[in-house]
Amino acid sequence: MSDDFKRVEANNCPMSTCAAPVGSPCRTGKGKVAIQYHTARFRLVPQLAKALGVPTPAVRKPGTIWTQLPRLASAGAAPIGHVRLGYARASTARQSLDAQLDSLAEAGVTRIFSEKISTRATKRPELEAAVKLAGEIRSSGVAVTLVVHEHKRLGRGIELAMLAEELKASDVGLEFLTGELKGSHDSSGIVFTVLAAMSGMEREYIRDRTLEGHESARKRGKTIDGAGVTDDALLSMALHLRTQEMSLRDIAKRLVITTGKKKGQHPSPATVMRMLREHDEQKNPAAVAEGS
Repeated sequence: MSDDFKRVEANNCPMSTCAAPVGSPCRTGKGKVAIQYHTARFRLVPQLAKALGVPTPAVRKPGTIWTQLPRLASAGAAPIGHVRLGYARASTARQSLDAQLDSLAEAGVTRIFSEKISTRATKRPELEAAVKLAGEIRSSGVAVTLVVHEHKRLGRGIELAMLAEELKASDVGLEFLTGELKGSHDSSGIVFTVLAAMSGMEREYIRDRTLEGHESARKRGKTIDGAGVTDDALLSMALHLRTQEMSLRDIAKRLVITTGKKKGQHPSPATVMRMLREHDEQKNPAAVAEGS
């Protein structure tokens, strides 16, 4: 299950007709748990600012009578105690972690997560474990700081920005012992703000380049994600799912590519958006132009 809902619920809903507090899902005017979070709320999360919809997870029982859930322990409450967790990483098995481990120990870290894994790896089990534990400890009312020798150990560019967003949603601080970002950084501080802005700009750039590539491929009659640009089966199913007010992400998860090198895989949300938009343009180009 995606953790997007946790990031959304870290904020009060600004909709006057909802006003769901931190820790609770959005509610409808009839007092039910909303099927999706209100746009004004999930757009407070930089990572989700460009999303078309964020569904309410099953654990929140969408459609049932809304009741206020306990507020996050980190929301409006003074922390009780402070835990410092450490993370160390080397890119290859031949590299030593000793220097990082020594500096973390000297910095008073109580528990250290370490691994030897490439920067290009999409998953870093020990880092994920450290972030998960930090969030759990913080939710119990204890202040938490993730301490790292240097910011490059966490990743670069978009990776670091996305991690900062996740830590901010859990109200977990960051501390770098050396490097350009040396020092302690509160989740509401300038470093988190800059990283969030960088994350948003990077996603916007990737999105624009992706859509430009899709348009170029469409004009040349090529395929995208292994699915033909005019794949009638995918389009028909996507249109059906859209009538159920599902998000692009959820629609993509329900679709399966039937031909090409990615046969059996799901198309990307961007591909679904392109198919639906092209269909709408063909059916009613004037209306689409007005909505652009």
